[in-house]
Amino acid sequence: MTLEINFDGLIGPTHNYAGLSLGNIASHSNAGAVSSPRAAALQGLTKMRTLLDLGLTQGFLPPPPRPAAHVLRRLGFKGSDQAVLAQVADEDLDLLRAASSASSMWTANAATVLAAPDTADGRVHLVTANLGTMIHRSLEADDTYATLRRVFSGEAFAVHAPLPFAAHLGDEGAANHMRLAANHGARGVNVFVHGAPRGGRFPERQALRASQAAARLAGVQPAALFAMQSAEAIKAGAFHNDVVAVANANVLLAHPQAFATRPDLLAELSARLPGLVVIETRDLSLEDAVASYLFNSQLVSLPDGDMALIVPVEARDNAAAWREIQTILAADNPVTKVKVVDLRQSMSNGGGPACLRLRVPVAAAARDQINPAFLLDHARLDRLTRLVETWWPRAIAPSDLTDPALWEAAMVAHAALETFLTAPTV
Repeated sequence: MTLEINFDGLIGPTHNYAGLSLGNIASHSNAGAVSSPRAAALQGLTKMRTLLDLGLTQGFLPPPPRPAAHVLRRLGFKGSDQAVLAQVADEDLDLLRAASSASSMWTANAATVLAAPDTADGRVHLVTANLGTMIHRSLEADDTYATLRRVFSGEAFAVHAPLPFAAHLGDEGAANHMRLAANHGARGVNVFVHGAPRGGRFPERQALRASQAAARLAGVQPAALFAMQSAEAIKAGAFHNDVVAVANANVLLAHPQAFATRPDLLAELSARLPGLVVIETRDLSLEDAVASYLFNSQLVSLPDGDMALIVPVEARDNAAAWREIQTILAADNPVTKVKVVDLRQSMSNGGGPACLRLRVPVAAAARDQINPAFLLDHARLDRLTRLVETWWPRAIAPSDLTDPALWEAAMVAHAALETFLTAPTV
């Protein structure tokens, strides 16, 4: 039996609102606000608990050390961690902000995951994203690659290094990839959604060449589908496809303006996957879709065979989005449940439920090869919650990013997390 594991990003102790992400409306709207790293991480952990309570398997990926003094040394800064950070704070404050970002929380951007039934060698392939469009995210790539190799070290997995950092190879990972199949263990149809240089005011982050490379590295079979994201969606703030579309098993939930070539894509999907269920919202504007993050919900398969939507509070509070959700639940389709989760800290930086998780479908043998330190049950989740309550800062104002006391507190928090990860699992 094949199951899908959601690996959520644990929100790091330097979570802050620096407004670093061009095209992400929430990020820019909240730039300069005071963040609450402890509350942010606890909200994320509560979402993980919701998935566990639904009977699903849940994992997590730890944040890399931030501020990233180890990365800054590669740029010529020298000395102890504190000395490096002090020098960067004095010489290049924007670089310090980038090196302090907790954006690795959004593990949908960690890698593109290609399921074993779809690959040439029958292994699960993870192609680490280079995230080259934004400096703060590009600093994550090497750390993410190391983490993925630590988690998925067994022979059932192939973890690929990030693609070269180049303007025409920008790769944002699973946020622009959808897999549709009769079930998680069946051979599926892989849809890679990309942008193009169309001269809009926001960057189109996923390059077609990067998507093609990910499919090629994994030997995706049968041939992958490549679909262009609509310019209108990007203009409205859908910087990733998962802001306007989400797929699970044989269900595609999408905004009608998600894709530039919608009729051709839907026709090809229907031809390749008999039993495809397409759910499109009809009375939801792109503006309400982006504000509510309805499509950035998790769509998950439950043990009883039904599906559930894990939606942010913002989707419930947006009248148009909530009406669409009720229409979906009342219709004849596999989506029968909705769970509302509070992720306001992440949402204020532009990341909803789907941004916070990387989906990894695995058969039983592959499941046994995952490092157990990164899998959660209720007891381990309780311990991780207590760790966050003890070590994560309560609040970070923009001026705090230059405070050595914050740097030291973050280092202590990361050390405590590493102790948790290296302790024996029961």
